[in-house]
Amino acid sequence: MASPSLAAAATSPASSPLTLDAIPLASRPAPGGAATAAAPRKRSVLLLDHRPHPASPTPPLLSSTAATAAAAAAAASAPHARRKKTSHPPRPRWQTVLSIAAKNATLLAALLYLGGLAWRWSHPPPPSPPPDRAALEGYAARVDEVEASLARTFRMIQVQLEAVDRKIDGEVGTARGDLLALLEEKRLALEGQLTRLDARAGELGDALDGLKRMEFLRKDEFEKFWDEVKGSLGSGSGSEVDLDQVRALAREIVMREIEKHAADGIGRVDYAVASGGGRVVRHSEAYLPKRGGLMGWMPGGDVGPKPEKMLQPSFGEPGQCFAMQGSSGFVEIKLKSGILPEAVTLEHVSKDVAYDRSTAPKDCLVSGWYEETPGETQSGHAAKMALAEFTYDLEKNNVQTFDVSAPDVGVINMIRLDFTSNHGSSLLTCIYRLRVHGHEPVSPGTAGFQA
Repeated sequence: MASPSLAAAATSPASSPLTLDAIPLASRPAPGGAATAAAPRKRSVLLLDHRPHPASPTPPLLSSTAATAAAAAAAASAPHARRKKTSHPPRPRWQTVLSIAAKNATLLAALLYLGGLAWRWSHPPPPSPPPDRAALEGYAARVDEVEASLARTFRMIQVQLEAVDRKIDGEVGTARGDLLALLEEKRLALEGQLTRLDARAGELGDALDGLKRMEFLRKDEFEKFWDEVKGSLGSGSGSEVDLDQVRALAREIVMREIEKHAADGIGRVDYAVASGGGRVVRHSEAYLPKRGGLMGWMPGGDVGPKPEKMLQPSFGEPGQCFAMQGSSGFVEIKLKSGILPEAVTLEHVSKDVAYDRSTAPKDCLVSGWYEETPGETQSGHAAKMALAEFTYDLEKNNVQTFDVSAPDVGVINMIRLDFTSNHGSSLLTCIYRLRVHGHEPVSPGTAGFQA
């Protein structure tokens, strides 16, 4: 039996695009009634009309009920649609078609992706076949060949490196040898220059020593000397000095020095001279020369044990001395009379005529005291007192005078000379002359040491 909705759909006008036939709410039985339990429940059926719309090719229409609902929705949204139409222009048709096509393409792509996943899940890939043994052996052979090639390359590189190292070592050795030879040559040249410089420095030092030994007048000393010259010539400080006057003064000075030399060389009284009463009291062991020895062939080599030679002028003759054995010794001299000592003079042969000056005494000490003689009223002997300590210098004049350095020295009549070394000789020490200078006391009561 046909449904009323189907009949209504068949008799519905063709202008309705989509109609839905449903059971009217009034014809439905009330809930809870008996008819509701007995009568079967009816459902709405959606009918599609496949007939084309006369105005446009639209899809099949729905039932009248759906058409009614759509009309109601359209009527409800009509004001909004009118407002939209008034505010925005209608979208072109191609945009609508393009949007629908894009959405369909997106949906199709999603379906294809899901289908592919399902296919891979239902058809897993077959397991990979086991590796081919021949391929593995070929791969291993190629690996071995590459390793052998690398080993040969490494050996070749190592051989080349060793050759380069040998070449570098050879070149470095050659350069080192050349550098060492050059350095040695420079060193020898530098040593030669240093030797010449040392020699010149030695010569300069000797020249400076010679200049130091030379006695130059200072400016004040020269001015004093010149004032004395002017005074001796009777010229004032502002007047000029005549050349003839200078010559006369020089002649006078020379004559004075000649007289001084004639007066025992230094122009000072010698209280130890043998001709005036001085004598040698004691001395250390005398040197007895052997025949043909050093003193035997010296001119005037009469060097026997004659101590008085020390108290006599030697006139500069080599060998005219008193020789004592060894490099140290002493001599005691009794003076002419009691004096107040002022200086001591020690003389040796001049270097201009000496054969050997190593026998000259070097480090000396002179002591003095007063020794009573029979008949004198003074009681007791005075103790010895050091008068001067000095060193005889061969580079200076052969006649060297040394002042008494002891303070408050009284009257003495005994002198002792002690020498502890000489200038190199180990056999003997020669004393050519020893002189004692001073002045006699004013009264005899000053004899003896002053307290």
